[in-house]
Amino acid sequence: MFEVRNISFAYARRPVLRGVSFVVSPGETVAIVGANGSGKTTLLKILATLAQPEGGSVLVDGQDALAMPIRYRRLMGYMPESPALYEDMTVKGYLRFRAQLKGEPEKRIRRRVGESVEMCQLAPYLRHPIRSLSAGLKKRVALADAMLLRPRVLLLDDFLSGLDRDLRVSSESIITNIAAFAGVVVTGHEIADMSKWTTRFLVLRDGKITHTVSSAGIDRESLVAKVDAALSGGAQ
Repeated sequence: MFEVRNISFAYARRPVLRGVSFVVSPGETVAIVGANGSGKTTLLKILATLAQPEGGSVLVDGQDALAMPIRYRRLMGYMPESPALYEDMTVKGYLRFRAQLKGEPEKRIRRRVGESVEMCQLAPYLRHPIRSLSAGLKKRVALADAMLLRPRVLLLDDFLSGLDRDLRVSSESIITNIAAFAGVVVTGHEIADMSKWTTRFLVLRDGKITHTVSSAGIDRESLVAKVDAALSGGAQ
């Protein structure tokens, strides 16, 4: 269980997050949506222990993640909005290197790399230098990196941005496979695409979660309409 409790944050005394709380269970994929500047990226950086909140806590199975960031990072995968990759390395070489940096024992690295490559559908590109890949495929490499330790929680910032139509379609099966063993938190603006695999939308406005829209028992067209209405400030 992944719990976010009353997270608050400000830039230069300007409040950005005001008591954000939600829970993600294993197998869930939760999408956080909101206007540009609403605090989505800041929130994910806090959840990834890359920024310190002014208040609140993040719990994994009841344990305070912010108090034990090094231990927690082995349970968490994070893909930032603009991943930084070593582009002169091949896909396989890069993923092996990243697994070593994360402290994975050598005897498990081959298996971990293989699992991530299969899940992110990168097998045809293993020997390709990363610099030769499209922007969408580079995002898949970054996702495979985030998946290397088979995390309990996966944080994906603006995951679909920059992906072409074919890669957006394939993302449905990738996220579905990941959600089989991890709770997933994703941000973005592509409501129609995310509606294919998201179990719940959280709308972030004025630093707070103002609406929760579940996908249970609702068709995609109605789901997208409800999320769009919530983003526009409509009734919950």
